[in-house]
Amino acid sequence: MSDIFFHTLIMAMTPVVELRGAIPYGLAQGLNPWVTYFAAVVGNMVPVPFIMIFIRRIFFWLRQRSKWLGDRVDWLVARAEKKSALVHRYALVGLVILVAIPLPGTGAWTGALVAALMDIRLRKSFPAVFLGVLIAGVIVTAICGGVASLF
Repeated sequence: MSDIFFHTLIMAMTPVVELRGAIPYGLAQGLNPWVTYFAAVVGNMVPVPFIMIFIRRIFFWLRQRSKWLGDRVDWLVARAEKKSALVHRYALVGLVILVAIPLPGTGAWTGALVAALMDIRLRKSFPAVFLGVLIAGVIVTAICGGVASLF
């Protein structure tokens, strides 16, 4: 595979950028829209189970290291709790919607964090996040004009 494919995949793994930045990058670099979508979705999903399984332990460890790190963790948790209102109200459908909306502060990383903090089991939350990522990928690809080149 090409370097562009791997750049797109890695870009989609990073927080904040996720597939919202990876899909436009892949398309702008001339990567086929289907390949771009695939790379972005796979890349975006790679960190999700690790976040869901390990984030509480990581936060505990960071809080033990320093007040500064603890303050950053508390800020991140408070931010995730604000986003969790949708999930509280609509359960797993809310988690899908939270991940599917391709706006800053949403996405797979936030969805995984919210699911972990709400103690939603991996076997239920992972498919919900995955469906949200699939939907977000379609939306971002369509906005970037990639849909026209699919047909």
